[in-house]
Amino acid sequence: MAEDASTTPATTRCGFVALIGAPNAGKSTLINALVRSKVSIVSRKVQTTRMPVRGIVVEGASQLIFVDTPGIFTPKRRLDRAMVTSAWSGAQDADLVGLLVDARKGLDEETDAIVTKLAETPRRTFLILNKVDVSDKPALLALATALNGRVKFAATFMVSALTGDGVDDVRSWLAGEVPFGPWLYPEDEMSDMPMRLLAAEITREKMFERLHQELPYQSTVETETWTEQKDGSVRIEQTIYVERDSQKKIVIGKGGQTLKTIGAEARKEISQIVEAPVHLFLFVKVRERWGDDPERYREMGLEFPKDD
Repeated sequence: MAEDASTTPATTRCGFVALIGAPNAGKSTLINALVRSKVSIVSRKVQTTRMPVRGIVVEGASQLIFVDTPGIFTPKRRLDRAMVTSAWSGAQDADLVGLLVDARKGLDEETDAIVTKLAETPRRTFLILNKVDVSDKPALLALATALNGRVKFAATFMVSALTGDGVDDVRSWLAGEVPFGPWLYPEDEMSDMPMRLLAAEITREKMFERLHQELPYQSTVETETWTEQKDGSVRIEQTIYVERDSQKKIVIGKGGQTLKTIGAEARKEISQIVEAPVHLFLFVKVRERWGDDPERYREMGLEFPKDD
């Protein structure tokens, strides 16, 4: 990782900030708002974040490195266990840990379990109540009081990750809380996720948006080739892997129309990020039991869990 030579430990700060919470609490949306850029997949489908994604932003003399962890839930499958393990590992390794709670759901069973375990975490923690724009104010205050009674939070914030309300306050506070030290990334870098991986995540997001509940969770996207052309454009080939032939038909759609729509939406967003024309070619293949393949886990930055 590169270090900016103009920064010194005496004048700059730098630290890792992990956000944890139940699935669909809004972590990915908040990361993108904090970083002021798209660095993490956002979907209405739960558990879409599979790997810790670092979003990087400079606030004053501080460099904040955000870790977007998978939602913490009760694991049922091998992939589930890997995701939950990854989430807690991200919290243990960070300088600061933020608990993000969907204010509309309040202290439900999933959040209650997280709070119980978070109380034992040695890292400094802070609380963010999200979706306050659609929440009842008296209930918000009661929820904040109840949560602070369970964990010694250093600070409590009420935000709307979707509208951006309160996000600047979180960023400013964190800038003064991370440790003194040199920046770990160049000033203009927004994520340490390889572009090939980010492009695959964008296509996976568009697939979820298009298919909603039609497509089972067991699907993944891999960038097979990334070629920068002489005219400045980028040619990308990606493969969407599903577990059954029936799922393949769903992704392709009648006359290939569903796949064409997914490709068009993904190509547009990838082009905006790489700031160049993109030629995106999508293929759909069946890979049975890909969720039991250790190589797939390594590509997603997850540890392959052994059988119980």
